[in-house]
Amino acid sequence: MEHFTPCWVLLAGSLLSTLAASSARREHHLIPTQTAMGMAPESFDDDYKGCVEQMRAKLPELSCTEFTHNSVYAEGWRAAAVKWQRRWGRHHQPRQLRQDQAIALLAYTASSQLYDQFNADTRSGACSHQHYLNSYHFKALHFLLSTALTDLRRSDPNTCYHVYRGVRNVRFTAKEGTTVRFGQFASSSLQRNITKRFGNDTFFEIRTCLGAPIKNFSSIPCEDEVLIPPFELFEVTKFKRDNNGNTIHLCSSGRQSRHTCELLKHLGGQRGQGQHQVGRGHSPGRALCS
Repeated sequence: MEHFTPCWVLLAGSLLSTLAASSARREHHLIPTQTAMGMAPESFDDDYKGCVEQMRAKLPELSCTEFTHNSVYAEGWRAAAVKWQRRWGRHHQPRQLRQDQAIALLAYTASSQLYDQFNADTRSGACSHQHYLNSYHFKALHFLLSTALTDLRRSDPNTCYHVYRGVRNVRFTAKEGTTVRFGQFASSSLQRNITKRFGNDTFFEIRTCLGAPIKNFSSIPCEDEVLIPPFELFEVTKFKRDNNGNTIHLCSSGRQSRHTCELLKHLGGQRGQGQHQVGRGHSPGRALCS
């Protein structure tokens, strides 16, 4: 019989680890760094439009290669696979997602080391084609998370979510009226009070129309997380700066994928749709932010 940890215990453990990490970082960074938001041009932003099945066929070989080169990913995946087996087993597989997609979400939400390394590498993963091919060892995880969000949204693709995101040790700046991207998979929550625990140096209030709730597949479901993909575009509708931190309001304005089906270009497979962008006029969330 499976034993579930009470939600308050999970939250307390998450909060304590966050505070401990924050305390350690403050010893080296007494003043938060200042970073301007932009279009994250070096981000690996593949949305796999037109090549999902071709990419899926590459997964077994790709995953084995990346596990060999990336111990953080390999260890995170092994732990998440055990968690998947305990939660769902063979006879109660979750609806909506494939097993590998569900394990990817469990791994992403369980390990802070995997989370940090994956997002840091994703932000710079496309600085060059060769860097992506030779040094970005999260190709499989990126694909699984991206397609998981697409599949979770499939039943109601026009739904947008009002979410919150807190950041510690970085004070982002943004110019109202400009278009920006996170350039990584950005965690957010439907609950404002939960988000505040992760930091107040920058506080985001976001209308996302490409993000999806992952509560049912999260290692910490009581965080009520909505995961935002790196290729979602946002208009900056408000920026406020004060002594306590910066506040940024973002409204979904479309998508941009500069590296669609990038791996298949190298392998000589189908190239999907190539670089593509859907602008503000096509975003179902735009009218809600006016």
